[in-house]
Amino acid sequence: QVQLVESGGGLVEAGGSLKLSCAASGRTFSNSGMGWFRQAPGKEREFVARIFWSGGSTYYSDSVKDRFTISKDNAKNTVYLQMNSLKPEDTAVYYCAARARPISPGMVIVTQKAYDYWGQGTQVTVSS
Repeated sequence: QVQLVESGGGLVEAGGSLKLSCAASGRTFSNSGMGWFRQAPGKEREFVARIFWSGGSTYYSDSVKDRFTISKDNAKNTVYLQMNSLKPEDTAVYYCAARARPISPGMVIVTQKAYDYWGQGTQVTVSS
C-alpha cells in the first residue's frame, strides 16, 4: 500500500505564494507519476498538475499554468506544488495522488481514475 500525506496548506492573501508537499511512503512506482488535484466547496475535484517520477515530465491545467510549478525529490519520495500569484478562485482542498500502474506512451494522466492512491488533502484559502 501507499500512504500520501499532504502539508503546507494555509491562508494567504491574493497574489501571495504557498508551497505544498506530498510525502509518499510504501511502494514506489518508478514508471508512473504523481498528481495534484483540488476541490472547492460545491465543486467537483479537478486536475491541477502531474509529474512523472522518471524523466520528470510535467503537465498543468490551463488555469494554473505559468503560476504553479510541480516538482519532485525522488530520494525523498516527495512531490511539491509551488503556487504563486494565488487567486481567490484557487481556494480549495488540495489532494495529491499516486498512480500505481505504469504509464504508456502518450498517456497524460489528468483524470481522477488515472490514480490509485490519495492523500487526505490540505486546505488552501486565498483571501481577496
